Amino acid sequence: MHPDLPSQPYGDLTPDLTLDALEALGQGVDGRLLTLNSYENRVFQVGLQDGGFVVAKFYRPGRWSDAQILEEHAFAQELADAEVPAVPPITLTVDAALARGTASVCGTPPTLGHFGGHRLSVSPRRGGRSPELDDPEVLRWLGRFLARLHAVGARRPFVHRARLDVTQMGRAARQWLSDNEAIPLDQRSTWLSTADQALDLAQAAFDRIDGLRWRRTHGDCHPGNVLWTPEGPHFVDLDDACMAPAVQDLWMLVSGDPQERQVQLGALMDGYESVADFDWRELALIEPLRTLRLVHHSAWLARRWSDPAFPAAFPWFESGSYWGQQTGLLRQQIDLLQSGDAHGGDR
Repeated sequence: MHPDLPSQPYGDLTPDLTLDALEALGQGVDGRLLTLNSYENRVFQVGLQDGGFVVAKFYRPGRWSDAQILEEHAFAQELADAEVPAVPPITLTVDAALARGTASVCGTPPTLGHFGGHRLSVSPRRGGRSPELDDPEVLRWLGRFLARLHAVGARRPFVHRARLDVTQMGRAARQWLSDNEAIPLDQRSTWLSTADQALDLAQAAFDRIDGLRWRRTHGDCHPGNVLWTPEGPHFVDLDDACMAPAVQDLWMLVSGDPQERQVQLGALMDGYESVADFDWRELALIEPLRTLRLVHHSAWLARRWSDPAFPAAFPWFESGSYWGQQTGLLRQQIDLLQSGDAHGGDR
């Protein structure tokens, strides 16, 4: 494997350095530090001297530019200003006495900090639990929430962040895997040819929707990224925010057999359309988007493989059985894309 990012991106991110960074950026920490679950970035719950907590996110080096991160921050703030439940990062200040020239901030307002070669943001801690997605009322609430998020997302485009299309999220991932010889030799030709066929069909599905509307979206709206409170749902992380069709934020919230997914999707749509109109043609993109996610996920694992956290968490990745399974999943997607069984069509 030949990853395109540093092999030890967090090798020097010790607890002392983490706390020093927070102190230098104006947070009065009290020494309490809890590592939160995240493979892509490093995320910590940090105790403050006033008894409260903040969440500090140290961004993976080389993944996003400062401009892309600041666009994420601005979108979160725009959502919060529109009373859409989101948790934007707080404004940072440099404590000159503690920073000793090693810390800086950027953005307007300054929400992105630099310290010791790392970039980080700090947000208020917000609790919650996983949403009960078998409850139709919860799904309707999520639908209303996402319609409001998309209304804000449609106001203007991202300039710097990614576009979730076949070229950027599918073909680029496929090409990286091929160029970097990340696929076992005995599985290589079969997986590549199957991926090519699946991506061609996915592109054809996008092409069939004339005037498809792209907007700012959450981008990675699976149940683990939604927290539920008595006041309703909220997101605490927009790390994968991107330009995409609205359906990208809906399809990962449904699961089960086709009948169960149809019932869940109906409840989501009831909530969504009580707030905003939905282009029902986009439902034909559910299986194409699932196809892109399959290809992109394999490339994501390969690109991160030299980070010690990844072999420990995904020990099966380099095996032939993994790639054989992925080929099988892509063939299933091909069958669905060819049959048109993708929840498509007008209501």
